[in-house]
Amino acid sequence: MNNSEQTIELFFNQYEKRFNDALEGNLEIDEIASCFAECFVQAHPNGTVCGSNNEEFKMLIPQGYDFYRKIGVTAMKITSKETTSLDSLHCMAKLKWKMLYRKVDELSGAIEFEVIYFLQKRASGYKIFSYITGDEEAVLKQHDLI
Repeated sequence: MNNSEQTIELFFNQYEKRFNDALEGNLEIDEIASCFAECFVQAHPNGTVCGSNNEEFKMLIPQGYDFYRKIGVTAMKITSKETTSLDSLHCMAKLKWKMLYRKVDELSGAIEFEVIYFLQKRASGYKIFSYITGDEEAVLKQHDLI
């Protein structure tokens, strides 16, 4: 594993940890926001969303984690990572995630899904400038979480 791969590995290990800390109520908004570039694009089956890493974004972060806790998500685990260098400053990372949940009726389960991230290397470390997701709403409905 070369230095860039190690740095990307560390980036996503910290990203996963921050996600799980937030699910446990230990939300570090600035740390989560620091994972993203000043602007970023999310692509999903229903279109694209352009976001700005600003104060409004930081105000929305707690709402996202509150939503996951409300529907019973207890943990997010990265199960695999594939990285592809695009050039000396950019890479693509395909991550497989496992979302663990416990429903109100105490039934628990897991949902596996994939997210593709595009990262840019900065002096301060890697930043997510784009990511591609599947239809999260449909999957959550399929598992009776929403």
